[in-house]
Amino acid sequence: MRHSAVIVLALALAGCAAAGPPPPSAPVRLAPATALDAHIPPFARGPYQPFSREAAVQIALGEWWAFRKPVVYPNVELPEDEEREEGLWQRVGLYWWLGLDPSWPQSGWTGIHDQNGRVFSDTRDGYYAWSAAFVSYVMRLAGAGGSFPYSENHADYINAAARHDPGVALIAERVEAYVPQRGDLICLWRGRPVTFNQLPAAKFPGHCDIVVNIRPGQLDVIGGNVDNAVAMKYIPVTADGHLAGPDGVVVDPDHHWFVVLKVLYQRDGASPPSNAISQAPPAGYDIAYNPAAATSRPRPPPIIASASPGSRSRAIR
Repeated sequence: MRHSAVIVLALALAGCAAAGPPPPSAPVRLAPATALDAHIPPFARGPYQPFSREAAVQIALGEWWAFRKPVVYPNVELPEDEEREEGLWQRVGLYWWLGLDPSWPQSGWTGIHDQNGRVFSDTRDGYYAWSAAFVSYVMRLAGAGGSFPYSENHADYINAAARHDPGVALIAERVEAYVPQRGDLICLWRGRPVTFNQLPAAKFPGHCDIVVNIRPGQLDVIGGNVDNAVAMKYIPVTADGHLAGPDGVVVDPDHHWFVVLKVLYQRDGASPPSNAISQAPPAGYDIAYNPAAATSRPRPPPIIASASPGSRSRAIR
């Protein structure tokens, strides 16, 4: 009997040994770094993983959390100039550094510094608008590699999508014809009206947000430099999810949405990992939201050069 038990135990141990860890995957062969991409982390430069929708959404949500999850409502300003706070102006610097070509002077900017390290006045925030740098940063870290036209101006990648530039993982879609999906970009014009039919157009001021969640009649979107923060907005849509009705009239009365950029992710539809940031704010977040109480830690004082009341910039590149 004892002999049989020993045999059973030996077989069980053998089975455990046979079920060891799987063999390692083949190493990713990285192209030699160049002066234009040596600053990019190898996992993004490779990239290690194919361009991922879920990665883009989770990266955007992570940056939103870093800015203490602000939600911006129409005609209501956030109470703080967050891009100038300690710990956050440095994050804006990362968007510029990793999102853009290092040969550009903008790659040396932060939320408060020019390329020479000088603190600029908050009255010049509009000149240093970083919303397109934020989108470029998210796409870079999500694995876009050479398939995204990184720029400090939204018009550059909107036009690249409209022109069907070879190798660009973007398709320009009409707001009345295409239902935005998580990870897509929805874009508006600012100052000078631009229509879908005019694309590609000469450089124009605009803004794009990343769709991070879809609800009945609403998109949750995250953008950079939204009221000087990485912030969320709630955008109304039709019952079937379009930004505009069949007549082309945009549902949202507060923003000039005119094009959706469908992003051609290589890795699509994957469920978020169990430890991923929640795809949506908690239930009731939009009702109970108090901008001044959006964080559990005290706010550090912003760094402001020549502060002047009412100087908050509304400019978005």
